[in-house]
Amino acid sequence: MSARGTVYLVGAGPGDPGLITRRGLEILRTADVIVYDRLASSELLLEARAEARLVYVGKSPERHALSQEEINHLLAEEALAGLSVCRLKGGDPFVFGRGGEEADHLHAQGVPFVVVPGVTSAVAAPAYAGIPVTDRRAASSFAVVTGHEGAGKSERSVNWAALAQAADTLVVLMGMQSLRENVQALVEAGRAPTTPAAVVEWGTTGRQRAAYADLARIADEVAAQGLGHPAILVVGEVVGLHERLAWFARGPLSGRRVLVTRPRHQASALAELLRAQGAEPVIASVLRVEPAEVAPARLRALMAQQWEWVLFTSANGVACFREQLLKAGLDGRALAGARLGAIGPGTAAALREAGLHVDFVPSRAIAESLGDELPDIASGARVLLPRAAEARDVLPARIAARGGEVEVLTVYRTVPDEQGLGLLRAALAEGDIDIVTCTSSSAVRTLVEAIGVEVARRYPVACIGPITAATAREYGLTVRVEAAEYTLPGLMAALQQWAVAQTEGSKT
Repeated sequence: MSARGTVYLVGAGPGDPGLITRRGLEILRTADVIVYDRLASSELLLEARAEARLVYVGKSPERHALSQEEINHLLAEEALAGLSVCRLKGGDPFVFGRGGEEADHLHAQGVPFVVVPGVTSAVAAPAYAGIPVTDRRAASSFAVVTGHEGAGKSERSVNWAALAQAADTLVVLMGMQSLRENVQALVEAGRAPTTPAAVVEWGTTGRQRAAYADLARIADEVAAQGLGHPAILVVGEVVGLHERLAWFARGPLSGRRVLVTRPRHQASALAELLRAQGAEPVIASVLRVEPAEVAPARLRALMAQQWEWVLFTSANGVACFREQLLKAGLDGRALAGARLGAIGPGTAAALREAGLHVDFVPSRAIAESLGDELPDIASGARVLLPRAAEARDVLPARIAARGGEVEVLTVYRTVPDEQGLGLLRAALAEGDIDIVTCTSSSAVRTLVEAIGVEVARRYPVACIGPITAATAREYGLTVRVEAAEYTLPGLMAALQQWAVAQTEGSKT
């Protein structure tokens, strides 16, 4: 019988992936199984091992992926099989996260467990809205309460009469469905109807919105603005500080959920750019890069030859080629005597980071431009092309048409990322995706194969350039964004233009 594993009840924080603790990240990076919630940022799952199994158990007021009893059973079952389980819970596991119920079940089953506290939305969401829950000028105490009564309760368990006078600041979680009733109960219990109040929706994320009014009118203001769950209610004089203390700025992409399909080792770069502009990135890497083995003897023989050019068409090609050189007992010095070409700025940056000089970058980051514009291609000019197995044949064909001799060296391939595809299906099941980003034709094809063309056609697509956009249109996808500059900054600029146009269109 295998040794029992351990279940780690990890607080993921309130939505911003940067708010997870260092201990939480350590567990996330080493776990065999990750059981995650709807409110845990998908970006955090990039930290999981490639071999880890991801299990989505998200709950919303309308739908539960699994019941709490099923989740309890799942955690115990995985640990009893000898696996390390990270139970990734939004906020803090013991602050209305039902972590106590899960821990109790694990105890009853004899399963070891560890609790890793997280940043609770009860404090973080107000903070991101410019509301300190305590301030010696306005509040020396605060209380956190659930606004959602559990199923099966015959009477209310929250003592609103006592609570109304118990603390200077009240924070009500999970209370949107009963917002009017909860507010009325507080007023009837003696809380002044003129008390400042706020409701913060999707706190700490790119979708954060807030409504402000006095207690008597806050429900009407929430209805007028169309705020929904998840959201928190804050009641107290500290709410009045938000006008001076608000710091979480909205950007041109604020309120947009943008699906990122890039390979996991590259997804963070785009996610950071999106978040800086106010968007909420949803990570679902549909591809992963798999190095292609090159026989060391073949590589050494190739590098012993004279090459006019060595061309790179992706940052992945740079990384995998360097890896193959090292395996063959070589390094960057093997490229001495050859000029280096890069298809675009991103690939050029990868070469420079490797300490290599870039001799040529075409005017447009596509194979056609590289093949047509590459200088000094005379009859017999020898070109080495390390690239992906599935790359188009346009580049070698154009160089050959100019008289060059091209040696194609396959150094990597892109294959479907089953872990990422699982995240993709979960994200689409939740809905609320505003646009899907695709940075390669391979990503488009894998996306369509994974979810079906009919489902894929429901979502607008943002493409990094014309080749990717052409592939998307071949499948009948709606390309709303096509970058003029075929780089991540170019894609971001195009997304901003799209968002501004949408906002202006909604005003007319």
